[in-house]
Amino acid sequence: MKQAAVTFLLLVVAFAVSAQNHSRKQTRKPAAKQGICGLVVVKRGNHMPSVDSPSPDSPRSDSDGAPAEREILIFPLLNMSQVDAGDNGFINSVREAKPIKTVRSDKNGKFCINLPVGRYSLIVREPKGLYANLSDTQNNIFPVNVQKNRQLTVKVEITHEAVF
Repeated sequence: MKQAAVTFLLLVVAFAVSAQNHSRKQTRKPAAKQGICGLVVVKRGNHMPSVDSPSPDSPRSDSDGAPAEREILIFPLLNMSQVDAGDNGFINSVREAKPIKTVRSDKNGKFCINLPVGRYSLIVREPKGLYANLSDTQNNIFPVNVQKNRQLTVKVEITHEAVF
C-alpha cells in the first residue's frame, strides 16, 4: 500500500511539473529580431571589366572584396544637404545629427544590430574619416528601412581604394 501511495505521489508531481513546463513553453515567445545585419567588405585595386584575362603586370582584385572590421554608425536618415561631402565617398562632417547607435563588424565583416522601426543611414568610420558611397534618388545617404519584426540584410562596400 505504501509503495502504491509513493508511486501515485510521484506521478502527481511529474504531471504537475510537466504541465508547468508546457504552460511556460506556450507563454514564452521568441524575441523578435528587428534591425539590420550585414557584411562589410573592402574592395581595392582594378575592377575594370576586361575582354582579355589580366596580364601578370596588372593584377586584378577579388570582385567580392575582403571582409573588414569597421565601426558602423547608424544615423536617422541623412540627406546630402545635411553633410559636408568630401572626395571619393568621404564625409567631412555631419550637421545637426548624431549617430543613434554604433556597431562594429567582426573579423569576418559581419554585424547585427537591433533597431526600432524607422529609416536610417549607415556610415562607416574609416581611418581617413566617415565614409558612405551609396545614396538614393532623393540624395539620402546609404538609406535603410527597418520594418516591424524584420531583419534587413545589407552589404557595405568600401570602394575608395578601387578603380571601376
